Amino acid sequence: MTKAVRKITLSPSRDIPFDKLVLSQSNVRRIKAGVSVEELAEDIARRGLLQSLSVRPVLADDGTEIGKFEIPAGGRRFQALSLLVKQKRLAKTTPIPCIVRDAASDILAEDDSLAENMQRVALHPLDQFRAFVALRDKGQSDAEIAAAFFVTPQIVKQRLKLASVAPALLEVYAEDGMTLEQLMAFTVNPDHARQVQVWDVIHASWNKEPFQIRRMLTETSVRASDRRAVFVGVEAYEGAGGTMLHDLFQGDDGGWLEDPALLDRLVTEKLQAEAETVAVEGWKWIEVALDLRYGYSHGLRSLASDPAPMTDDEGAALAKLLAEYRTLEEEYTGQDDIPDEIDTRLGVLETEMEKLETRPLIFDQTEVGRAGAFVTLDRSGALAVYRGYVRPEDEPVEETAVHDGTDAAGQGDDRDLTDGHGSVAHVGTVIMSGGHPIGADLPEDEDDGALKPLPERLVMELTAHRTLALREAIGRSPDVALTLLLLKLVTDTFRTSSASGSCLEASVRHVYMSAQAPDLKDSVVAKLVDERHAEWEADLPLGDDAALWDYLTVLDQGSRLALLAHCLSFGVNALHEKVNPYGAGISAGGLTRRMAHSDLVARATGLDMVEAGWEPTVDTYLNRVPKARILEAVREAKGEGTAQLLDHLKKGEMAGEAERLLKGSGWLPEVLRRNDLVALDDEDHAEGQGADVDAEVADSVSEADLPAFLTDDLPAEGASMLAAE
Repeated sequence: MTKAVRKITLSPSRDIPFDKLVLSQSNVRRIKAGVSVEELAEDIARRGLLQSLSVRPVLADDGTEIGKFEIPAGGRRFQALSLLVKQKRLAKTTPIPCIVRDAASDILAEDDSLAENMQRVALHPLDQFRAFVALRDKGQSDAEIAAAFFVTPQIVKQRLKLASVAPALLEVYAEDGMTLEQLMAFTVNPDHARQVQVWDVIHASWNKEPFQIRRMLTETSVRASDRRAVFVGVEAYEGAGGTMLHDLFQGDDGGWLEDPALLDRLVTEKLQAEAETVAVEGWKWIEVALDLRYGYSHGLRSLASDPAPMTDDEGAALAKLLAEYRTLEEEYTGQDDIPDEIDTRLGVLETEMEKLETRPLIFDQTEVGRAGAFVTLDRSGALAVYRGYVRPEDEPVEETAVHDGTDAAGQGDDRDLTDGHGSVAHVGTVIMSGGHPIGADLPEDEDDGALKPLPERLVMELTAHRTLALREAIGRSPDVALTLLLLKLVTDTFRTSSASGSCLEASVRHVYMSAQAPDLKDSVVAKLVDERHAEWEADLPLGDDAALWDYLTVLDQGSRLALLAHCLSFGVNALHEKVNPYGAGISAGGLTRRMAHSDLVARATGLDMVEAGWEPTVDTYLNRVPKARILEAVREAKGEGTAQLLDHLKKGEMAGEAERLLKGSGWLPEVLRRNDLVALDDEDHAEGQGADVDAEVADSVSEADLPAFLTDDLPAEGASMLAAE
């Protein structure tokens, strides 16, 4: 005979007046966690009590019930109700739904309290994200949802954004196949097809870091901080139909512009419009370019000009600003900490005074009609206009003889002013992509690991950097310059064979660098050369040979040598050039001698290309060479252990990581190293010459040497904000 299964009897439910309830000392929850009592009270006030309290009768010493009930499970709900009673929003006698455990039960009060807390299963984050979507779909606003669940509207937007990721990826996340941080990274691009495509690429890869996902999802976009975007403005871009990408979970620096082609068109149109504004000043020609090369004014004569005088109103405004600045400066002199608002005000005053003190230049109107201007962008994305340059073919016939022999003066100084009247002729618009040439001779990625010679164009660009640095060094080394000049003159005088191949073009003829990296114009040494040239140009009485002769005659010996060194520096040619075996151009022997000659000059001037400002970046070197060269650079600078960490990366990722690791290391490619330092023993190697590191150092990898994908973490704020849910 089958034995009957004993039926389970549940504890009865009762509505017990609030004033008959007391907290139990058997409640196991002692530490505050989760939603605060105040927030829970507001939630109960809004929607009522969703879960009954678990209570037991309070017994007297003799075992009889005294009419009170203790609460071992539901203490926080009771505290929230107590707060509402204290606020007089709930009556003391309000019936409270309770489950009443028999006082004689074998189940301990602590057992009930522990079970209620431990057997509760937290809501999966994805369920919360989808629940927020359901609430919004039924008419609740972000602010209403935020108020109901005591979070900020920004958090609601983030939850909704997470729920908008491709459904296929949400299912992967639901099955724990993806981390929350990875899911957050996918929200940067709303294109579901692209999201799935990126996941298909990386899900089987060892590199599934959130930063890599973001990089792949935004690789065809342009950052809002890009100088082109700054120049056009995000509002104008969006007004023209452009779309933006934004990251709600970490700083995105304004987001990304999704349509680079539209952005480039808007940049070109705005630059041309600015050129038309400059055209009314009367210049003969205006050249529009997104980026000007170093030496853009080579061969052009720069016009003399005078700063425009201040008006009475401008002078009064400047005096007022200066008085306020000096008052604040005196008041806080000697204090360790200046209040933020005072520091901000001083910065504003400095900016306003600089605007007034930067005067437009006035040109000779007879010269404006034959001169031109350049319209371009500076590195920060602001409009830059360089005015007052005369081309050789536009020089008056009677003045041609005066200017034929003044190549060095073509360097000129940059002009940025506003005065003139007449007609204009546009020469053309040169558009670059992000300040870099399109279709540069980028080397193909080679996977055979062989250490092959550097690409010839890259060598030409690197030696252009070295040539400019040598010019700067010669320009501040009169004694070396004099020795160099004497060496060239003696060689020319006493050698019976051809003397070609010297690194000094001693006419002096300005050597123009046809192959150069885009950043050469803004390099440290370029600015030093330009500043020194401008200082001399301001002092020299150019245009009058008799006055110039008298000036040079009375110049002191130190200044004469300094001027000689400066002029001579423009003839330095340490460029690697293509060898022409048929006689036109430089021969192989001449090129070898030129580079050896330049090493002598580098040694004499103490040239250090690291101090000259050259660094191995993705654009200047690392993306231009095969992977074997990248690994060689990291190996020399950081050791074999660090190089091995990058060995299996794709070339683009390897170049980016190598740039970070090499920054500040002083590593140089061999073409930029000084031979005298390379020839030293390992223990005598100077920093920056790319010497091999000690074996002991090579075997140790510090945390700073690790690739970013091994050390980067999602910001703690973004992770904790969702993890708690």
